[in-house]
Amino acid sequence: MSKSKMMRVAPAAADLTLALYIRVSTDRQADEGYSIDIQKEKLAAFAKTFSSVRETRTYVDDGYSGGSLDRPRMQEMIRDIEAGAVTHVIVVKLDRLSRSQKDTLHLIEDVFLPNHVAFISILESFNTDSAFGRAMVGILSVFAQLERENIFERTRGGMRKRVEEGYWPGGGRVPYGYDYDPVQGILVPNQDAERVRYMYDRYLAGASMQTIADELGLTYERLVYNVLTRKSNTGCILYNGEEYQGRHQPIVSPETYEKAMELLRVRSAGRLVSKTPHLLTGFVRCGRCGAKMRYLKWGKAGYKLVCYSQQKSKGYLVRDPDCDNPAPWAEDVEEGVLRTLFTVTKAQLEDARRAVESAEPGAMLEEQRVRAEAKLRRLYGLYGDSGDRLLLEAIDKAKAELQRLEASLSDRQARDRAVRAAEGAFSRLEGIRDAWPEMRTEERRMVLASVVESVTIDGEYTDIKLKFGLTG
Repeated sequence: MSKSKMMRVAPAAADLTLALYIRVSTDRQADEGYSIDIQKEKLAAFAKTFSSVRETRTYVDDGYSGGSLDRPRMQEMIRDIEAGAVTHVIVVKLDRLSRSQKDTLHLIEDVFLPNHVAFISILESFNTDSAFGRAMVGILSVFAQLERENIFERTRGGMRKRVEEGYWPGGGRVPYGYDYDPVQGILVPNQDAERVRYMYDRYLAGASMQTIADELGLTYERLVYNVLTRKSNTGCILYNGEEYQGRHQPIVSPETYEKAMELLRVRSAGRLVSKTPHLLTGFVRCGRCGAKMRYLKWGKAGYKLVCYSQQKSKGYLVRDPDCDNPAPWAEDVEEGVLRTLFTVTKAQLEDARRAVESAEPGAMLEEQRVRAEAKLRRLYGLYGDSGDRLLLEAIDKAKAELQRLEASLSDRQARDRAVRAAEGAFSRLEGIRDAWPEMRTEERRMVLASVVESVTIDGEYTDIKLKFGLTG
């Protein structure tokens, strides 16, 4: 155990320089007997008890909290101490120096004592020139810290009460699209609220966050993400992990927010992580062996979709080395997928809506769970055959998805989430033909992820399955 740094202060020099430190943080403290004038009077009277005083310096921090050492005259006093210009620091009361135990001990152990400066508190009747005084400083600083924490608890309790009553807690940044009205104590939508609504509308229409950022003249797509995911846009307040109903006017409805969050989850799917110029990368599977199919450059004529079992570059993706599935032109398959999407009629959408709204969430989730379980079995099989450690990450993701679905089967909110996901897909399908020419490849792939269940190729036959009971 290391020895304490609270060594004895060197004997007082013949000529003393006294540093009288004074701090007042609020008018209330002045009313309670800690005004600057009262502290000056008490310190000056105490200084007269010393003999051989060469100089008395007064340092006053008016309106500064004792919870931090970041005070101008405190820092000036520290510089003078380190320069050897001070022999004693005197305060009326310990908490005038600091209310932080850590800061108090730092000043005494790391600033005062190493520079042979004695610290004296008048009301507590001790100084660090004695062993007893040094011990008392440690004890009393604990109580100063306790008082500071009590103040914090009272403040936090008052803040929680405000939030429970629907008032904005204040502090930190005001959410984009709002101003803070200090008179009412609430958020008020400002001229940027319309830009927030625009972000949600464009995102739900299939635009990427980067596209929205570019359209609004924002530097980063992360700014759009921060706005879209901020639930205070719906009129609620999040405080210490709890949600409260706020008094401020919502910018978007809770339904719009939940649809955007559901779409965000869909777009975060693993198959959309990698960048690719190809529309169907990650969507197409071989109907004969079950392996994925990839785009392969076919001379100057374009690209074909080739089964990975026929490409030995990635052995862990091979399902059947003897697979003989012909490779179709990618452009033909893409046209077939788009034809399916563009020909979904309004009547089909309405039928699918009714089916989703009347279906039990368990049935929909069970179907997803079965597919997730089958995917996990395939991954385990591939890992067993190849031992490729790259598959372990995919297995972990598949296990996490399976666990999420199994938990959702007993979740009372599962139905609402399933309906929102379907409604979002239906909304995108309704205007897809008009919006498609303006979309980038990334945006088109995001739309496909939300509405296409699978694309399976077997010879000249292509099976395209859509989600939520839609048929093409």
